Amino acid sequence: MLVSPTPEEVRWIVDQSFHRYFNVSNEELEDLVETPMIDEGRCVARSYRVATFLAMWLKDVGILQFYDEEGRMLRRANLFAEVEPRAAAA
Repeated sequence: MLVSPTPEEVRWIVDQSFHRYFNVSNEELEDLVETPMIDEGRCVARSYRVATFLAMWLKDVGILQFYDEEGRMLRRANLFAEVEPRAAAA
């Protein structure tokens, strides 16, 4: 069984992606707003907003999607492929 990437790992990927692919400056990244999405007491997703962009991490499926201000998907990343898998502790 593999575990999901940690929120810190995903936040790093989000920062790097906003900077690299969408030219978001380091100064703008300081204003990044991270919001957990809770369903029945469990965190199922996290959103990341900065400038005119939004990223959404769907935890259960390991997908990170990036959108512009009009809701168009700009990029999609499979986090299970981006982050080196770690075996779950028994």
